[in-house]
Amino acid sequence: MEKLKRIESFTPRRGPLVLAIMDGVGYGVYAEGDAVRSALTPTLDWLHAHCPHTRLKAHGTAVGLPSDADMGNSEVGHNAIGAGRVFDQGARLVNRSIATGAMFEGAVWKELVENCRRHHSALHFIGLFSDGNVHSHIDHLKAMLRQAAQEGVRTARIHALLDGRDVGETSALEYVDPFEAFLKELNAETGVDYRIASGGGRMFITMDRYQADWEMVRRGWETHVHGKGRQFESAREAIVTLRKETGAIDQDLPAFVIAEDGEPVGPIRDGDSVIYFNFRGDRAIEITAAFEEDDFSHFDRSPRPKVKYAGMMEYDGDLHVPKKFLVTPPAIDRTVSEYLCAMRTRILAISETQKYGHVTYFFNGNRSGKIDDALEDYVEVPSDRVPFEERPWMKGAEITDKVVEAIGSGRYDFIRLNFPNGDMVGHTGVYQAAQVAVETVDLCLGRLRAAIEAAGGVLVVSADHGNADDMFEHDKKTGAVRIENGIPKVKTSHSLNPVPCLVFDPENGGEYGPELRDGLGISSLAATCMNLLGFEAPEDYDPGVLIFTR
Repeated sequence: MEKLKRIESFTPRRGPLVLAIMDGVGYGVYAEGDAVRSALTPTLDWLHAHCPHTRLKAHGTAVGLPSDADMGNSEVGHNAIGAGRVFDQGARLVNRSIATGAMFEGAVWKELVENCRRHHSALHFIGLFSDGNVHSHIDHLKAMLRQAAQEGVRTARIHALLDGRDVGETSALEYVDPFEAFLKELNAETGVDYRIASGGGRMFITMDRYQADWEMVRRGWETHVHGKGRQFESAREAIVTLRKETGAIDQDLPAFVIAEDGEPVGPIRDGDSVIYFNFRGDRAIEITAAFEEDDFSHFDRSPRPKVKYAGMMEYDGDLHVPKKFLVTPPAIDRTVSEYLCAMRTRILAISETQKYGHVTYFFNGNRSGKIDDALEDYVEVPSDRVPFEERPWMKGAEITDKVVEAIGSGRYDFIRLNFPNGDMVGHTGVYQAAQVAVETVDLCLGRLRAAIEAAGGVLVVSADHGNADDMFEHDKKTGAVRIENGIPKVKTSHSLNPVPCLVFDPENGGEYGPELRDGLGISSLAATCMNLLGFEAPEDYDPGVLIFTR
């Protein structure tokens, strides 16, 4: 591993550098629904008033996702923080996986294909049928169908979720007609039997999110899995007929089933394989649960077919949903940890169970285990097994106890930690609990600040993405809170908001100024940490936030 150059004008601090990641704590746009803004946060207030600070982007292209409409998450966030540069995620990652053939060489693809060959069964594809590139891309589907035909899968069925949201609102036939021509040609060339089997508007079936309407998922299950519903001879006939009858745009079109002689052409049966080909997670988690979870009470699935199921990607890295996925996380090299270990930097990484993997595995570029056993200590504080809204303080105090001790011990040069509270409690949608979660983190930061000041170290406070800062649904045009049954509609997802970067450096000798660079992403935290340890960052790293004066 190449060595880092030292910054000759930088005076090493007496104490360690501590990077505190406040998971799910961002700068909200709306006062109403911002549990960060409404929480009592004297430590964060003090840091903002007395320390250099800026805002960092933590979503979309700043963390390698396809567009800035894509919310960040803890996995890609910690990848970016630990890597110091942005690696392809989401659609970009799928594109490369297909182009290189890595998807088709992977164990999951091989398992699903072999399952179909062994049982002479069907391979099913469910997903958003467009090139909007927000949740899916139809080219990904075509590539998988071509590969499946080459590998001897004789039967495939496509369950098309019509878009009209990320593309033109009545553009469905612009995708269906060329796709039917594609299938006709593929079937003729290879002798396979590949057909569209069912479909419907994305806001009518299957693609619910945040558990807002499980009835959508139930309708999708009945349509795709059981082949129950109004029958048509083709997807074109279904779309044209349903448009005339309902006047609905594509996303709201009712469900349909393709049938021959009154029999659905593609219900999902025992022994089949199923791929949900959306790469974005928020509208993939519920249908995935219907396929995977044994303890499931949202609707009656019976009969539930025994299938091999996989998602395009891992939709929830905290819960490991789905169990199988086609595209592995990006291959990330030359992480901050690798460079610092090469410089003999002593490191502590710590969090509770919920985010322990993020400050270790994901921070280290999706690498299991330590980089250098002699230099690194990893500490996992076991999380409580209770609903987060019932104990929103989680293990903040225990994490802080260990970090305060580590700061004063002199054993470490660099300590990184994650407080999961803002994210895990934010996901519950319970506003009061989210406030308590943020206040807990603030109390913990107060203790860290005092320990850092006593030790002569540096404290950098940031986050991997927002969540608790945006707890209510808002109308995109007016900004007004959406009301449902007389109360604000709860939002449980991550936000698209920027996150803090605050630098508390009580023994700053004037090496850098009080203003920090703006317009950067959370990947800049890597170079920032290297600089505060007295090292120049590699040339291809995203720049740090510090503006050096000498």
